[in-house]
Amino acid sequence: MSMSVPSGRDGPPLALVEGEFLFTADDFAAIARMLHDDAGIALSENKASLVYSRLAKRLRALGLQSFRDYCRLVAGTEGGDERQRMLAALTTNVTRFFREPHHFEQLRHRLLPDLVARARAGGRVRFWSAGCSTGQEPYSIALTILDVMPDAPRHDVKILATDIDPNVIAVGRDAVYSDDAVQPVPAPLRERWMVRLKDGGRDMWGAGMEMRELVAFRELNLMGHWPMKGKFNAIFCRNVVIYFDEPTQERIWSRFAPLLEPGGRLYVGHSERVTDMARFETDGLTSYRLKDDA
Repeated sequence: MSMSVPSGRDGPPLALVEGEFLFTADDFAAIARMLHDDAGIALSENKASLVYSRLAKRLRALGLQSFRDYCRLVAGTEGGDERQRMLAALTTNVTRFFREPHHFEQLRHRLLPDLVARARAGGRVRFWSAGCSTGQEPYSIALTILDVMPDAPRHDVKILATDIDPNVIAVGRDAVYSDDAVQPVPAPLRERWMVRLKDGGRDMWGAGMEMRELVAFRELNLMGHWPMKGKFNAIFCRNVVIYFDEPTQERIWSRFAPLLEPGGRLYVGHSERVTDMARFETDGLTSYRLKDDA
């Protein structure tokens, strides 16, 4: 597929991407606007081929003839379910166990000693994986906790894992991963806290009972209502806001701050930066600490 060369103003609609279905600049603009309004994601026109390739499958499944018809459907009152499918199709879900390992090292050595003591004294300990994708991030948090505190499931220690895409939430709840996917998990943790499975003759790994007990998966749109009432000791929101424009990023940071305990940590992706320095201070590589007086 390639970008087409514009033709005359009075001719037929111009194809922004060449392919089976007519896909115009107006179609792209309508989809980009809905994606931004619903999920905060900013799409530039150089993503047109990606949008076409991911949504063409939906047009075929629905028996539609053009993207104009598809836009009309998802913008209408009867298109709510399909609009959710569109968001899921256009959301990037790249993740892996112990991605950006320095965050888990900081969690282990700087946060968990005090938090483990708090939990064993009857206190509440909470983590949030915001934009959890298929679950590798919250399960990496769980494995780190279990390595330091094997009895964590018997205390008030919980990890909230949220994502806008119900499909990846379902994968996280199933918690079954390929041999390749679990390679970043240190062998001692894998052998102690995960279980060997077979899936159609393939070797797989499943999250063990203790891992599952620590993690609760919920569907949540970061641009929508957040029902959580209690505060978190750390929030992981990594490689999520990179897809948002700057005002949306700033709004997300400002909403995180009131949900963190004083001194709580916010972990972001390697190419992201928290701009709300009135309430946060840097605390290591892509790690931010909520100021005590914030």
